[in-house]
Amino acid sequence: MKNVMSNKYVIALYTLPALLLILTLIYIPIVLSGYYGFMDWDGIGEMTFIGLDNYITLIQDKLFWTSTYHSFLLAIFSTASLLLYLAISLVLASKIKGSDLLRKIYLIPMLLSSVAIAQLWMKIFDPTNGMANKLLEMFGVENTPIWLADPDIALYAIFIPVIWQFAGFYILIYYAALKNVPDEIIEAAKIDGASSLQIAYKIKLPLISGIFKVTIMLAVVGSLKYFDLIYVMTGGGPNGASEVMASYMYKEAFKLNNFGYGSAIGFGLLVIALFMTWLISKLTKSKDDVQF
Repeated sequence: MKNVMSNKYVIALYTLPALLLILTLIYIPIVLSGYYGFMDWDGIGEMTFIGLDNYITLIQDKLFWTSTYHSFLLAIFSTASLLLYLAISLVLASKIKGSDLLRKIYLIPMLLSSVAIAQLWMKIFDPTNGMANKLLEMFGVENTPIWLADPDIALYAIFIPVIWQFAGFYILIYYAALKNVPDEIIEAAKIDGASSLQIAYKIKLPLISGIFKVTIMLAVVGSLKYFDLIYVMTGGGPNGASEVMASYMYKEAFKLNNFGYGSAIGFGLLVIALFMTWLISKLTKSKDDVQF
């Protein structure tokens, strides 16, 4: 068996299916997306090569940069929400009463589809009978907002269900990381007189710093390419107030039949996501990460 697994041809044979799958589903579509960006094409008829026109238009397109700004706002809110998820995970990992039940409750959004979540929150944000405005009225607010129809707040209103949707995912990651912190270290700190806050801040958090960096990258890149819930709730409206890069790409490619320009937007989104991945890796790189 050892002789077989040390054979380079056998290794290549075992890895070939996975490599072909990755090539077919990831790398070839990326290359095609960049290639279609050089074309004037409606997605069905004959393609016309127009060189860099789509990419030049992309750089000059104010709507694209507005949607990029909205995506980055979502990334900032998503990254900030990680602190809340981490705090919840610290409480759950401290073996409080009912932590198992709470952990299951936090996972509920992960069991729902994005369409179901969008429909749920559209009901909550309903300006007439929605729960959000009913609560505001209980606290004496008279001019309740029209959440998803007001250009000034529509984008921020959508951030709430987006952050809620992924709460269970990040809480589960942090919880698993915190449970892997050796009990011996915690017990030694308690013997030395460390408080619960000191243990959390000076012991647990440094030990899971690597996980925190990974979740930052997931939150940022995931926010930049986020699409489904925003599309269902507002479609990028009103008047582009909640448009993000992915929804703008979809609108150009499949609603306006400008598939060449939509492909250029998609390729631009890829470049921005890769740059942010590289930037976050550089900013969070540290030789002091503790492995256990």
